[in-house]
Amino acid sequence: MRLPLLTLLALAVAAVTATAAPAKTDPATIPLPKGFAPEGIASGEGNRLWVGSLNNGAVWAGNARTGEGKVRVRGHKGRSAAGLKADDRGRLFVAGALTGKGYVYNGKNGKDVATYTFTAPNTGFINDVTITKRAAYFTDSLSPRVYVVPIDADGKLGKSTAIPLTGALVYKRGFNVNGIEASPDGRTLILIQTNTGKLFTADAQTGVTREIDLGGATLVNGDGILLKGSTLYVALNRSNRIGVVKLAQNLQSGRVAEPLTDRDFDVPTTLASIGDRLFAVNARFTTPPTKNTKYDVVRVDGR
Repeated sequence: MRLPLLTLLALAVAAVTATAAPAKTDPATIPLPKGFAPEGIASGEGNRLWVGSLNNGAVWAGNARTGEGKVRVRGHKGRSAAGLKADDRGRLFVAGALTGKGYVYNGKNGKDVATYTFTAPNTGFINDVTITKRAAYFTDSLSPRVYVVPIDADGKLGKSTAIPLTGALVYKRGFNVNGIEASPDGRTLILIQTNTGKLFTADAQTGVTREIDLGGATLVNGDGILLKGSTLYVALNRSNRIGVVKLAQNLQSGRVAEPLTDRDFDVPTTLASIGDRLFAVNARFTTPPTKNTKYDVVRVDGR
């Protein structure tokens, strides 16, 4: 008996549906391009993630739900990307590491928006950035100051300035201030000093610092930080953990809670969140970098 054409089509579709693999969502790890050498990660609208490359300043853009992505900002000789953040206008602010620069890109098409020269190459390490309604603040791990890019009410970027860090924070040999966050009102900056494991606040206008009392606890190897409500997450890179600090409302003290661990961690350096999901990028600093070295982003679930 000859079946009608519509019936045959329906049977064909049913067969394909029955054998097709279900779409994979929320992967435990998200692969990055081989040899990418990532360091910074940021989140944006929807499920958007961006990851920067120390090698050449390239920025990969991907979807945290599907794990799919591609390089959005192409690499440039002489550029580098350490920490990065996205603002509500879809711009990416990128710390330029040993270049001494900060970069701003269009997060949608990857084009240059602005370049700022904070210090001469190899004299500082522009490590991380946070954004408030009034400015973007960049840290320098080798020099006690933060670099400020003003942002006016219309989103226009102004000329950069440097604010010296004074008060309780004292720079020592090695990498000092690394990750940076800001209080919700933008008046106070939160800083992690990598080599001492201490947390500090800094007045966003004056740069005067004050140590956050952690009751004797330290967060050595503290790298990127992420503030969610009253909880501060700290990537403890070579310790392969994420520190968890419950901060007092006045930011003068904090309690260090049990750290987060994950079997997929391989030197996590920076953190981003989408809703209640936390993501860390594996810099793999203990693995020799080659053009074929594998890198990834880990969805943190405390395994």
